[in-house]
Amino acid sequence: MRAVGLVTEYNPFHNGHHYHLQESLKITGAEASVAIMSGHFLQRGEPALLDKWSRTDMALAGGVDLVLELPFPFACNSAPHFAKAAIQALDGLGVVDALCFGSEVGTIEPLQTVAECLINQDERIMSATKRRLRDGLSFPAARAEILAQQLPGISATMIASPNNILGVEYLRALHLLRSPMRAFTVQRTGAHYHSSEVSGQIASATGIRRRLACGEPVDALMPAASWPILQEALQGERYLDQIRFFDALLVLLLQERDTLKTIYQVCDGLDKRLTQAALVAKDYRDLVALIKSRHWTATRIQRILCYVLTQLSRREMAGYLSEGPLYLHVLGATKTGEALLARSRKRRVLPVFADPARARPALRRSYRNSPERCRVAEQMLACDLRATRLFGLVMK
Repeated sequence: MRAVGLVTEYNPFHNGHHYHLQESLKITGAEASVAIMSGHFLQRGEPALLDKWSRTDMALAGGVDLVLELPFPFACNSAPHFAKAAIQALDGLGVVDALCFGSEVGTIEPLQTVAECLINQDERIMSATKRRLRDGLSFPAARAEILAQQLPGISATMIASPNNILGVEYLRALHLLRSPMRAFTVQRTGAHYHSSEVSGQIASATGIRRRLACGEPVDALMPAASWPILQEALQGERYLDQIRFFDALLVLLLQERDTLKTIYQVCDGLDKRLTQAALVAKDYRDLVALIKSRHWTATRIQRILCYVLTQLSRREMAGYLSEGPLYLHVLGATKTGEALLARSRKRRVLPVFADPARARPALRRSYRNSPERCRVAEQMLACDLRATRLFGLVMK
């Protein structure tokens, strides 16, 4: 049984995701799909609209066979860490033959060219990028400009497109990890990643969330089997409450600054900026805008606020990044997904569990010869559980 891996957030699962799934199965010749999905906090530093179980149910109803959670420290992180951990998790299952991701460019060759340039000239490009940052450019724009100068025929706009950025990082990770998975890409159709526009029956997840916030219908933009799950969650008020999220952040941002300084990526005087913004911000968007600066993008600030919420320390994150994902948490599976899990039993290199209450014995068995790795794995699990509990507190 050939399997294709998908790196996803499904916030929520919509017709564009369904199209990507179907095309991925088709172009890879796979009979099963495995989604590595972010949990309650996403790559751009935003809490998900719905809890991870509702989003899993929508994905399974839409045709995905197996959904595994990408642990919080990697799911809510920059593109290189996010992509590398996703590849490590898929490889860790032992039965995924291919990776298929969406991209604006739609072909693998230009993304591979960019990835190879980054692999071969990483230090030189990073040094040149840092110099361009002094001119007020964001990191993605600065790096894209430097890369475009090195690669005739490839534009900075193409390099800096959101899905292309992730695609390049997946390709880099596949190379650096010597992954046996073969890479494919599907061209993103319909609305742009951040767009609110609708193209036919396809809108971006951002567009769908904005339509929901305005009370506009979205059922035609989602697979027929997935929409009732979203509808039930919304009617039951099982979704993110931005006001509760903002209030929870204020409590933690107004703690002693010495505590804030221990949080991952809170450095260079950012602790003072966080506290000052918390004293005057009217809401979450205002808070992000007040903290944002030429050197600190909104996305990076959003991620840092998630680290503050979960009290994720610099030291703790260093341990996670040095190890990568140390387990696979099964969020849901179809019969085909269960068969794939059974087939993986002798091939996987990471422990698998569905019930976190039974996870620690599994981790201790898997890492019985490596006490330090076991300690980090248990700490990583505790971090995931902490993120889950906190998301529960900021739901409507």
